[in-house]
Amino acid sequence: MLWPWRRKTRRAMARIAIEGPIAGATRTRVLKAIKQVQERECPALLLRIDSPGGTVGDSQEIHSALLRLKEKGCKVVASFGNISASGGVYVGVAADQIVANPGTITGSIGVILRGNNLSKLLERLGVSFETVKSGIFKDILSPDRALTGAERDLLQGLIDSSYNQFVEAVATGRGLDQQLVRSFADGRVFTGAQAKELGLVDQLGDEETARCLAAELAGLDPEKSKPITFGAPPKRFGGLIPGRSQLRAIGQALSLEMAWSGQPLWLYRP
Repeated sequence: MLWPWRRKTRRAMARIAIEGPIAGATRTRVLKAIKQVQERECPALLLRIDSPGGTVGDSQEIHSALLRLKEKGCKVVASFGNISASGGVYVGVAADQIVANPGTITGSIGVILRGNNLSKLLERLGVSFETVKSGIFKDILSPDRALTGAERDLLQGLIDSSYNQFVEAVATGRGLDQQLVRSFADGRVFTGAQAKELGLVDQLGDEETARCLAAELAGLDPEKSKPITFGAPPKRFGGLIPGRSQLRAIGQALSLEMAWSGQPLWLYRP
């Protein structure tokens, strides 16, 4: 028996949007949406990305889920919006094709890890920490002291490993030589037009361009292929208040700085 919802969506194009930093909540929402797309056997997925990137593990899980979806026969086209950088690129290279606006900010291929050294401030305030640890690296990136040379070497090895994974994924996804990718994967950002010249983007255009391309790849009629959105992020009433979006952006930046301190990130941080 073919359920009514399957009759409706079996030949329909799906759409999933990744907006804002890629972290736990975004990963959960997007993975659930990808699973729904797979269950409903949608022949094409329009993946809209407007994100500066985020945490390494969350980006990798979404990337892997997209590869599994493609193995089931679903054609995936990524549409880069205002910004698709770092972890946004990592997710995007899992797609069959990538479309970007000429002025899209993309690139920032690399890894960053930051800690907060507050030792001088704490000293002025008369605050000190007493630490008991099981190993010399257990309190690495503690905010009350600077890194030692050994700690810096250890963290650099961690960053290098994560960077190599990023380069490999980009090279594989885009069909590029790894040495070529390394030549521009130094954290720099590009416009969509520059990214196309480097082979990171297939076509220049907007989301409508990407939709038509996804329909073409899946053998659908572009005139009749209106995408069905899965995993839409919750709407916030506060966003309608003037100035609220700017305050939210500032608060988000501060919370990311504190919450992600000490984590390797695939994140564009200007």
